[in-house]
Amino acid sequence: METVRFDELNLSPQILRGIQEMGFEAASPIQSQAIPVVLAGGDVIGQAQTGTGKTAAFGIPLLMKADPQNKKTQSIVLCPTRELAVQVADEIRKLAKYMHGVKVLPVYGGQEISKQIRSLKGGAQIIVGTPGRVMDHLRRKTIKCDYINTIVLDEADEMLNMGFREDIETVLGYLKEDRQVVLFSATMPKAIMDITRKYQKNATTIKVVKKELTVPNIEQYYYDVKRKDKVEVLSRLLDVYNPKLSLVFCNTKRMVEELVTALQGRGYFAEGLHGDMKQQQRDRVMKNFRDGKTEILVATDVAARGIDVDDVEAVFNFDVPQDDEYYVHRIGRTGRAGRTGRSFTFVKGKEVYKLKDIQRYCKTKILAQKIPTMEDVAQVKLEKIMDKVSAIVEEEDLTPMLDMIESQVNESDYTAMDIAAAFLKMAMGGNDEQGSEKDNFDFGDTGAEEGMVRLFINIGKKQKVKPGDILGAIAGESGMPGKLVGAIDMFDKYTFVEVPREYGREVLLALAGAKIKGKSISIEPANQK
Repeated sequence: METVRFDELNLSPQILRGIQEMGFEAASPIQSQAIPVVLAGGDVIGQAQTGTGKTAAFGIPLLMKADPQNKKTQSIVLCPTRELAVQVADEIRKLAKYMHGVKVLPVYGGQEISKQIRSLKGGAQIIVGTPGRVMDHLRRKTIKCDYINTIVLDEADEMLNMGFREDIETVLGYLKEDRQVVLFSATMPKAIMDITRKYQKNATTIKVVKKELTVPNIEQYYYDVKRKDKVEVLSRLLDVYNPKLSLVFCNTKRMVEELVTALQGRGYFAEGLHGDMKQQQRDRVMKNFRDGKTEILVATDVAARGIDVDDVEAVFNFDVPQDDEYYVHRIGRTGRAGRTGRSFTFVKGKEVYKLKDIQRYCKTKILAQKIPTMEDVAQVKLEKIMDKVSAIVEEEDLTPMLDMIESQVNESDYTAMDIAAAFLKMAMGGNDEQGSEKDNFDFGDTGAEEGMVRLFINIGKKQKVKPGDILGAIAGESGMPGKLVGAIDMFDKYTFVEVPREYGREVLLALAGAKIKGKSISIEPANQK
């Protein structure tokens, strides 16, 4: 099918300007086919997946038909989740940027209804909401139906999966007989067909199937990881593969925020992206990621729509995606422009079956991998350092440095080998001892209560650290329940903390090289000779 430009679709100059500012050039297949039909007032059944541009396919005609002089509601869009409702409203608002007097309002559960009622009193031509909350407003008559001419059911199959069928039918029952019903769904189960037969008249069916489901030059792996170990495993994989830019996907905005905090605490340049962020924040985060200031972008599926960065070397599914289609969109962010990309998925228990479904759907192989050990990470660090050392030896004049080392050897009891080993230890990070002694540590007597070990951390009150920060770091990094942490004794420049003996090694390993309140720490058993 040949490409259609937006200026060929008889759109208003204001909308064309909004489209241009969003960076869209040609209409996607779903847009070029759906926009004329929706504009003409016909009912539509659009079979299209996420990522095909369907929001603009219904958003543009809704804006074209909106009367800015009339403040009453003229269109309703129903979405399955609060996050998607906010995202859709945001996108339609961007399209309407140069249309004066047109208001788009999202309404959803979880937000105070009184606040929404105040916003609705000010008038909104287009309302985007979740079925339950829209139904509430219709019952309260805070949304009136007198001027509503179009309803859009976005991701209809997802709404039915979430048990919204009754709510959707209740909402449709409030609207007048001659309303236009536009329905978009990735799949067409019987329940969807029932709704189309009951509520649509002579609907035009538009089917857009994505040509490619997965990208062949992406190496796909999965790891069997317990929830509490995910941050540690992610950190090891980042250290082993050292991707220039990586994307990490979570299923909820809360998980995005928690993971960003954990990664930043470990010294990684990570930022988050989710549907509740203001556009200005999103733009700043994306700019930092494109410029390479942020190396790890942690995002939800909805927020990640439209991320188009060529240098993403790895995609991590921190949570298994809720939808097979999301897996395709996620991993497709790497391996761009002929490069090879990698994707890593963390699974536990029954999630392995979900992964099998994804493999069938994508006609692809996702290979099981062993979790890298601390020794693997140390070995990779060593290899990278030795590669740099080789390049310096071969390409640079080291005469002044050789003279300095020679004078040190002559003036002290150290050999050149001792000095080289010390430099290597510094380069690898003091805590990453190869074959780490802490891996097989015999704690001995650390002066703790019975069954506990006492640990020394080189940070205290003068760094404005509180006991809660120490507790949070131990629980967050090691996955050990915070309630098991014993006495925390804080002094000006250091802290003693007690943890159960069986967790001692784990806590030492997890906090090696970690940061508390942005400051790198070192941790070791107390009273060790």
